[in-house]
Amino acid sequence: MNRFQQRKKDVLAKQDKSSIGFWDKRISKLCEKINSFEEYYTTSSCSGRVVLMIDQEKKGPGLFEFVSHDVVGFEELWKEIKKLSLKDKVKFKQNQNRKFFICPNLSYKFKQEPPIIHVACKDLKNAEIILKIGRKAGWKKSGILSLGKNIIVELNCSWRLEFPLIKGGRLLGGGFVKEVVNKVNWNLRRGWRAISRLEEEIEKF
Repeated sequence: MNRFQQRKKDVLAKQDKSSIGFWDKRISKLCEKINSFEEYYTTSSCSGRVVLMIDQEKKGPGLFEFVSHDVVGFEELWKEIKKLSLKDKVKFKQNQNRKFFICPNLSYKFKQEPPIIHVACKDLKNAEIILKIGRKAGWKKSGILSLGKNIIVELNCSWRLEFPLIKGGRLLGGGFVKEVVNKVNWNLRRGWRAISRLEEEIEKF
């Protein structure tokens, strides 16, 4: 067994460490098809998701407040957003000059992310092949993520939304969120169709 095949065996034997704690069913079939080829194996994947999270640059555990890998309804999402607003209560502090300053505890943001797959490739030629297949299937925001010991291709779609949700104690209005829900669900369904198209293209390979 060569080094690539040994790494593939080791990676695929690992337990799922995703934020949802189980395999993403909408993309698992596609991953299995990619993994059936000797020249490839998947290292991570997601079929698309909606996230409410703490807005900070540094990544770490405990940032996600709400995650859905399915379409969302306005009432469900608005309920979760209002929960966050309670955590982000504005505090007032009086200084020596008797002026008040707004001191928000936390800020939150909304993210809707498209499907994404990271694929380890045996060599650069194989990386170029799967990259071409992915782009043909509509995964336009794809590219080679790393070269050298591990050649990783990131297959990604471009349909995403991201914006501040609660900033400085101010919460976005329900009317705006209602419009966002329609766009988000359209993006998610479009991403799932892209997964099916990529499955079809992989079948031809």
